[in-house]
Amino acid sequence: MPIDFHSSDNKYTYTNRQATDSWTHMIQNIVDVKEKRVIDIGCGGGIYTKQLAMMGAAEVIGVDFSNQMIQAAKENCTHTSNVSFIQGDAYNIPFADETFDIVLSRAVIHHLDYIPKFLQEAYRILKRGGILILQDRTIEDCTIPGSPEHIRGYFFSCYPKLIRIEAKRRPETNQIQHLLHDNGFETNPIQTLWEVRKTHPSIEDLLQDLSPRTGRSILHELSDNELSGLLRHIHSKLYKKSPIIEQDRWTIWKAAKE
Repeated sequence: MPIDFHSSDNKYTYTNRQATDSWTHMIQNIVDVKEKRVIDIGCGGGIYTKQLAMMGAAEVIGVDFSNQMIQAAKENCTHTSNVSFIQGDAYNIPFADETFDIVLSRAVIHHLDYIPKFLQEAYRILKRGGILILQDRTIEDCTIPGSPEHIRGYFFSCYPKLIRIEAKRRPETNQIQHLLHDNGFETNPIQTLWEVRKTHPSIEDLLQDLSPRTGRSILHELSDNELSGLLRHIHSKLYKKSPIIEQDRWTIWKAAKE
């Protein structure tokens, strides 16, 4: 069954790692966050909210619909002074018009039933000339064959049924580009990013990281027995590999409020 973001069992699902240099460099190549007011929609455990603050943003506000995630994010950013968090809805963002220089939404749009409503809200709260950054995985990103780097690919080769589940919720690259244009944004060329997710010293460390399904919502679609089968499958592929530098490929849409 899908992950329950409101469950206390999943409170720390998105707090157990840090943003990597590959992500930071991607953002720096898109926009200068220094002295900017930034909002992180769907902030989860505040991993990227914190990183934006560390990159020099004047203020970063994280918004998430899950109170459990907000509480975890606050704990995660206890010592980061220019960060705050608020529970809120991506369809009704609780801020005035033209409030932010930058809107970031990472790994969120594939969870939304009606993306145009969110884009309208993002447009509304952005200042003129402000930048919206969407980061998500398309079905093409997800189903790249498994390798020592692209661990996610093994999920789909082991359980093809997951492809059908992903295909129903994953955005299409050009669809998002068209929606951005239709909702008033000036679009930029689409980018892709191989983001380092985590470095695992050994196969045992990787399997231990996968076991609780932490940070990988698609694994909540598997039963415990199916997850055990997947772990055995990955072990058979990677037992000689060390360290394992796990990466995910993402699609990046950048758009400006004209």
